Amino acid sequence: MKYRLFDFACGDGEMLARGGMERLTDHAGAIEQVLAELKKGGWIASEADLAAVGFKTIMAEGRTGCLELTAEVVDSMEVCNYVAPAHNPPYIRGIRLFAEKMPAVPLVGLFETAFYQWAPEASNRYAVPRSWHEAGVRRWGFHGASHKFIAERSAELLGREDVANRARNLYVDNAGSPVDGPPLRVVSCHLGGSSSITGILNGAAIGNSMGLSPQSGLPHNNRVGDLDSMAVLHMMRRDGLSIDEVEKALCSEGGLKGLSGGHNDIRDIQSAADAGDEDAQLALDVFVHSARHWIGAYFAQLNGLDALVFTAGIGENRTGTRAAICANLEQLGIRLDPEKNEATQAEEAVISAEDSPVKVIVIPTNEELVVAREVKRFLDHNRN
Repeated sequence: MKYRLFDFACGDGEMLARGGMERLTDHAGAIEQVLAELKKGGWIASEADLAAVGFKTIMAEGRTGCLELTAEVVDSMEVCNYVAPAHNPPYIRGIRLFAEKMPAVPLVGLFETAFYQWAPEASNRYAVPRSWHEAGVRRWGFHGASHKFIAERSAELLGREDVANRARNLYVDNAGSPVDGPPLRVVSCHLGGSSSITGILNGAAIGNSMGLSPQSGLPHNNRVGDLDSMAVLHMMRRDGLSIDEVEKALCSEGGLKGLSGGHNDIRDIQSAADAGDEDAQLALDVFVHSARHWIGAYFAQLNGLDALVFTAGIGENRTGTRAAICANLEQLGIRLDPEKNEATQAEEAVISAEDSPVKVIVIPTNEELVVAREVKRFLDHNRN
C-alpha cells in the first residue's frame, strides 16, 4: 500500500508527505499506521482534516470515470473480481476498511478505464456475439492515470500548452477543449511489472494494449498478456484443467515468469540472460517484440509520431530495454542517442538524437498526482 498527501490550498497540488508498506497482512492496521504517520508529521490532527481519500481503482461493471465510492459502486467493482483478480479484491477490501474507519471522509475512485472513454469504438470493440458485448466484453484499457499524466507532461515538454490543457481537462470538459495547432501524436509506453502501451492524439487516448482485463496486452511479470482464446479451451480439454487451475496458470505462472523459467523481475531476468540463460534472453526478446508490435500499431493509427515516451519501472530505468525497443526504427523517424539513453535513469530527459524527427523521452509517471487532481475536481464540481 502506497500513500501520498496532497495540498490544493494553493496551486495544482503540492505533495506534503508520502509513504508505503509492503507484504501487508492487516489492511486495517495499515490504515491506522498511515494516519499515525500523518499525525506524527504534523500534517493532520485527525482524519477530519482530510477533504477526501482518493483511490486508483481498476474497474467496475457498467461504470467508469471519477466516482464517489458508494456501497453500490463498490458492489459493481466486486462483480469484476474474476476479471481483475490481482487488483480488485485488495482494493475493495481497503475501500471498505477506509469507509469503516473514516465514515465522514468522502472516498473517491479514479478508475483506470476512465482515460479511454473517448477512444474510437473500433479500437475497443471485440468481434464477439452482441450479447457478449452488451455484457461488457470489450477493450477497456488500463493504466489510465499513468498514461493521462504522460499525455499532459509530454505536451508541455513539446511546447503544446493547448494539448496539455485539453489533456488536463478531459474529465471536466467531457473529452477536453479544442486544440489550436496541428495534431500532436504520442505513444506512451508504461513498462513495469504490469505493462501497457497507449496511443494518444491531442492529449486523448485512441486505444490501449490492454483489453477486457489487465491480464492482456504485453507479457507482464507473471501474467500471460495476449493469448488466443482457444488456447484456454484446448488446455482445459487436453489436460483436464479446472477454471481455477487455468486462472492460476494465466495470472500467476505466465508472462515473463513463464517465459524465463521462473524469474518475474526483469532485473533477475537480465542477469540470467547476461549469464547465458537462453530462456531468460527469450523472455526479454518476447517483451521487446510485443512492445514494438504495439508501438507500430499506434504509429499506423496516428499516421506518424511526434514523441515516443517511456515510463514506469522498466521504462524509466532499463536502458537496454529502451535501446532494444528503439533499434532499427530509423525509417519511422526514431533515432536514439546511445549516450543520452545510458545516462538516463528514473529522471525526465530527451534521449533521442538531435536529428531524430520523433522525440524519444523518459518521463517518470505520477499516477498519484493525477488521482489527487481528479478527486479535487470531483469535489469542486459536486460542491457547486
